[in-house]
Amino acid sequence: MTLPSSPAPKPIKPLQSLKGVRILSLALNLPGPAALMRCRQMGATCRKLEPPAGDPMRQYNALAYAEMHAGVKMLSGDLKTDAGQALLHRELAKSDVLLTSFRPSALVKLGLTRKALHQQHPQLSQIAIVGAPGERAEEPGHDLTYLAENGLVTGLDLPATLYADMGGSLMTSEAVLQAVMHQRSKGKGKGVYLEIALSGAAAYLALPRTWGLTQPGAAVGGGHAGYRVYPCKDGRVALAALEPHFAARLCAAAGVEAASMQAMFTAATHEAVAAFLSTRTRKQLDQLAQAKDIPLHTLAR
Repeated sequence: MTLPSSPAPKPIKPLQSLKGVRILSLALNLPGPAALMRCRQMGATCRKLEPPAGDPMRQYNALAYAEMHAGVKMLSGDLKTDAGQALLHRELAKSDVLLTSFRPSALVKLGLTRKALHQQHPQLSQIAIVGAPGERAEEPGHDLTYLAENGLVTGLDLPATLYADMGGSLMTSEAVLQAVMHQRSKGKGKGVYLEIALSGAAAYLALPRTWGLTQPGAAVGGGHAGYRVYPCKDGRVALAALEPHFAARLCAAAGVEAASMQAMFTAATHEAVAAFLSTRTRKQLDQLAQAKDIPLHTLAR
């Protein structure tokens, strides 16, 4: 007798926590637009004012640009001109939050310092995305350099994704929520200024490494035989049998004697697990994972 399968759960829609909040963004490239995308998903009304030349991201990757700006009202203006400044301040007068991603010196030239904005638009909160905080805010830098200074670039391969930029975008959308909560609860309608440093986002993502969790030889740094990437017969397998019950299931399937957590760190256990996996195909390992409830994911060579 075959039991009817349960219907697939419906995806959970994001809470519209920012419904009614009006955001104007001047931020280009990746962190600002990615943050704006998340804010729009949370219900914010989003506008973006781009320079006449547009956002460089459109040239880098039109698909990414389109996805991040879906549902965003686009405006164009040169902030170095009187007409552009007039457009900007018309938009600021009807906005709750401003996103910027300029160096401090550029904010001064454009009249977008914290003091100037507060005097002209006291209701406005500003979230300023910078490369690095404090005295380093004028230094040139990018995702790769911020990852490198936090020990997240190993060898000569580029990181798999733009961790600092995307981490910074999450912190930026979080800062928008913080600003709105403050305005509604304690700020009496007055805006606040918050700064997000991409180097700080990289440092936050690097905390597990800083704590030693992912350093070579640590539990999730290759020291535990159940938490590594191994070759298999026709590809690779990302194995994550870290907890004792998962490790026990792995060892039972592989015929490995490892009665304790300490045993998972021995060279003998590493060799035995590697030997077992090397004789199995990706299909066999996928079936094993499902049958024995072992966390793993197979990959091509």
